[in-house]
Amino acid sequence: MANIAKRVKKNNELVDPAKVYGIEEAIELAKKTANTKFVGSIEVHFKTLIDAKKTDQAVRGTVNLPHGSGKTKRVAAFVTEAKEKEAKDAGAAIVGGEDLIKKIKESEKTDFDVAVAEPAIMPKLAQIAKILGTRGLMPNPKTGTVGQNIGQLIKEIAGGKVNFKNDDSGNIHQIIGKSNFETAKLAENFKALYDAVFQSKPSTVKGQLIGSISLNSSMGPGIRVKPQ
Repeated sequence: MANIAKRVKKNNELVDPAKVYGIEEAIELAKKTANTKFVGSIEVHFKTLIDAKKTDQAVRGTVNLPHGSGKTKRVAAFVTEAKEKEAKDAGAAIVGGEDLIKKIKESEKTDFDVAVAEPAIMPKLAQIAKILGTRGLMPNPKTGTVGQNIGQLIKEIAGGKVNFKNDDSGNIHQIIGKSNFETAKLAENFKALYDAVFQSKPSTVKGQLIGSISLNSSMGPGIRVKPQ
């Protein structure tokens, strides 16, 4: 514990809490504070100015991170029998239709990070909508996880496509890569995410969408970032 406290104190001393850093400088600083025993992630946090209690002000969308997030995602594909081979060939870890739905309904276990679905299967997912929904796993056309081209959806997710949405406090949290990524690649991922969030501003939100931005390495101090 003493070593951890010492590391945290040293990391905090590297960051000026009153300063708003440029993105590349902020990333370099985050990488310096990424001194855990494991290769951690670089996380970005947007504080939005929405009223999170109003559903028509929700901010959500998808973005293709140019260099991926560095995280391997287990994809579950809910498909008809005719699409099972396509899903497996594209890299889905779990593939099934009514049998998979029944299994999840009985066990309430979801051993996957993302779910995609064929439109024909969507009505049947109503049986497990509560299980998937509360865990943020329900396929949705708005997040690019429902479509006829199942193979393409799965490949996009493997290639760095991620979903984002605000939490109950109106904040958005997203990993943009690992701390051992090159600074330039992390900066490009950040720019792609920033643009996607900015473009997802609901029409009901008047004025500015983003209040502030910060980033940090896993277990590292927050670093304030200038808007792009």
